[in-house]
Amino acid sequence: MASLWTLLCQRPRHNAYARLDADGKCLAFKQCRQAPSGSGWVRIGEIQLAWLGHELPAEARVCAPASRRWHQRILAA
Repeated sequence: MASLWTLLCQRPRHNAYARLDADGKCLAFKQCRQAPSGSGWVRIGEIQLAWLGHELPAEARVCAPASRRWHQRILAA
């Protein structure tokens, strides 16, 4: 029965973000619907406290969605 309520009353999804310093080391984490304002925030797939003070692994970052106008871009020959 609980799963039926979760399907009917879905909560807005929060994204995870990490704030990086100039050297690429993780300073903080944040979970919110919209990207945080300010510089140094990157979207990540999950929050892991072991990353604090260290560089993020390459697979931690989430790529930005592709533009809808991808077919209008000029491709180099």
